[in-house]
Amino acid sequence: MNPDEMRDASLLELFQLETRTQVQVLNNGLLALEHDPTSAAQLEACMRAAHSLKGAARIVDLHPAVRIAHAMEDCLVAAQEGRLRLQADDIDALLLGTDLLQRVATPGTELGGEIDELVVRLSSAPNAPPPVAPRAPRPSDFLPPIKRIEDEPAAAAAPSTTPYTTPYAAPSLGPYTTPNATTIQPASPLANPRASQPANPPPGAPPHAPQSASPTSQPSGRRSSDQGLSESERVLRVTADTLNKLLGLSSETLVESHWVGPFGASMLRLRRMQAGAAQALDGVRSALAGQQLDSRAQAALDDAQRIVDQCQQELIQRTNEVDEFGWRMSHLAQRLYDTALTCRMRPFADGVGGMARMVRDLGRALGKQVRLEIDGDATQVDRDILEKLDAPLMHLLRNAVDHGIEMPMDRMDVGKPPEGLIRLSARHSAGMLVIELSDDGSGISLDRLRVEVVQRKLTTAETAARLSEAELLEFLFLSGFSTRGEVTEISGRGVGLDVVQTMVRQLRGAVRVHQTTGQGTRFVLEMPLSLSVVRSLLVEVQGDIYAFPLAYVSHALQVRSQEIEQLEGHQHFRFMDRQVGLVSARQILRGGEPAPSAESMAVVVVGDHDKRYGIAVDRYVGERTLVVQPLDPRLGKVQDVMAGALMDDGTPLLILDVEDMLLSVQKLIEGGRLTRVDGGGPIAQERRRKRVLVVDDSLTVRELERKLLVNRGFDVAVAVDGMDGWNMLRGEDFDLVVTDVDMPRMDGIELVSRIKADPKLQGLPVMVVSYKDREEDRRRGLDAGADYYLAKGSFHDDALLDAVEDLIGKALT
Repeated sequence: MNPDEMRDASLLELFQLETRTQVQVLNNGLLALEHDPTSAAQLEACMRAAHSLKGAARIVDLHPAVRIAHAMEDCLVAAQEGRLRLQADDIDALLLGTDLLQRVATPGTELGGEIDELVVRLSSAPNAPPPVAPRAPRPSDFLPPIKRIEDEPAAAAAPSTTPYTTPYAAPSLGPYTTPNATTIQPASPLANPRASQPANPPPGAPPHAPQSASPTSQPSGRRSSDQGLSESERVLRVTADTLNKLLGLSSETLVESHWVGPFGASMLRLRRMQAGAAQALDGVRSALAGQQLDSRAQAALDDAQRIVDQCQQELIQRTNEVDEFGWRMSHLAQRLYDTALTCRMRPFADGVGGMARMVRDLGRALGKQVRLEIDGDATQVDRDILEKLDAPLMHLLRNAVDHGIEMPMDRMDVGKPPEGLIRLSARHSAGMLVIELSDDGSGISLDRLRVEVVQRKLTTAETAARLSEAELLEFLFLSGFSTRGEVTEISGRGVGLDVVQTMVRQLRGAVRVHQTTGQGTRFVLEMPLSLSVVRSLLVEVQGDIYAFPLAYVSHALQVRSQEIEQLEGHQHFRFMDRQVGLVSARQILRGGEPAPSAESMAVVVVGDHDKRYGIAVDRYVGERTLVVQPLDPRLGKVQDVMAGALMDDGTPLLILDVEDMLLSVQKLIEGGRLTRVDGGGPIAQERRRKRVLVVDDSLTVRELERKLLVNRGFDVAVAVDGMDGWNMLRGEDFDLVVTDVDMPRMDGIELVSRIKADPKLQGLPVMVVSYKDREEDRRRGLDAGADYYLAKGSFHDDALLDAVEDLIGKALT
């Protein structure tokens, strides 16, 4: 490429950068003018932006852009002078002009016919209808392609850098944002060396906006694009990988700086030891004070005293230096880490700049009046999180416009203003990024939602009637779930909220929904401040430290042993009026021996309403903010592990992948390999209760027998059929088996036969409880090896309990 081509390419890049900046000013200003058409500040800001773009387009010889910007400027000047009062159609035309400016800035784009129509429309008499009616917007114009979950990593790794063409797309960072790169100290818009800057720019005008150059004004000489920018405004290209490495190195530096503390502590111990040596030497001198020493011994004693004194002074000085160095090192390392982390952060406004325009245009396409207000636009957000938030927020905004906001007449009928309001806010709270999106629409009909849940056979009518509002609203996040009866271009296909929840979970966050019928709906998204750091709950499992990301932790409890029950062959405990399955972290992480029995155990509750489990750990260590250290890619995906990290003292640990752990738990349950969380250690043996296994395919019979035995003091486990019972017998110890005969997969007779044929189990007493009361049935059970046969026809409480105690005695040993 020759120098002239290099110069032209650089100027075009700068023009594209300025176009994105000024178009954002125009979009924001025009949306404000729609509500206050006479705002002098907004009119001045929009006119200046169009004027600046016209001048910049002339510099790069982009005449179509000059025509668009000139026509927009004339229209805005007419509004400033009072010759035109901007109406909704005028705002539509001006917003169309901003879209065309974005498109025309891309080389090779031909928009001759569209530009001619726009110029005629904008140059028409004030408030006259446009001579060429544009195509009415359709709802599909406002639907960005839904991102598939599996496509997210690729999308995050290579953000699009092409100018947006849809009316609501957020402006990109321009040519200085290369794939997998971020921008440090972005330059001001295109600097024209020949354009003079106004001494006092009007309110609302973008800083350093270049003024229009004359038609004949062209840059002279062969100047590179950087020469048109001051040194402080120069754009630097820094790849995301470089920033990640910088953050990783700074976090390692922070960890290494903490090693000075233990070294200083060892120096203090050495000082104490030296002080002890000095005292011992003083004792020797005192003991020898009454004796006559020769000159050599006295000289040696004096030398020892001098050396000890010198060592003491040296240690004091060096200890003070180490303490001072440790403080400076720790302070500098923390500043380095904070600065590196800041390089990854961007204001929330960078990711939501085009959403107000999208909401306005989509509302008009649906015949609704909607306004989006954004709070906390200066809130700092990790750039990776900001990029991945685009799709979830778009889904929520579309749902708010389509499902939440009512038609103007409907709103006025219930005493609301005709214009609906959607609020989007971002803030930092308790070390988390909290994003709220609320609307003042109709809310969610809980009765209709209950009916939909039952019709889709997601639960029974009785259960649905007992569900709380929070539990009922959780069904909205199920895949394929939709409350809209008909399918439209915007909604009704059941795609949306499940995508939102999945993407938020990928960000190690959570989403909740609240609603007030007739007053609106509110979504709350909670995520870590940065993907490079994670706030975690540290636990110990068999001597090793692991981290649960707090975003996945529902509760951290201490569960007493007597609160643990055996249901359906698995251990549970009751929490918040629900049965929560209990699983050992040692088994999930393949940690070897079960934990010893104790009066209580630490349990981390994870999962959602339909898959919630308590993970039993050895003890809690505390909460820490950890710097995520990706595992070596050569390891591939390590089961149940998300990443690594270092503690303050340099101890390595693993950050657990909770979603993966929930899958591992499900596999253990389906394979019948779930074990007890404890191994029946000394505490259990001192006051051991005899264990009974109840095997029956009837839930009613199982629960009746279990309660009778538990009330008598026995420890009871249950199995749903013979195969389930056989699997439990091979992994656990029991004192008695109580089994039915007719069961799926394996009946009671076969179960008894297997028990009596197994050398390890043949001494285990077995009681058969069956509705079959014929003599041949009784004989068949006893011939198989059963020790007792009880007919359910004559079954009553005392008969069962007396038979159990006849076989194995009282509950306590």
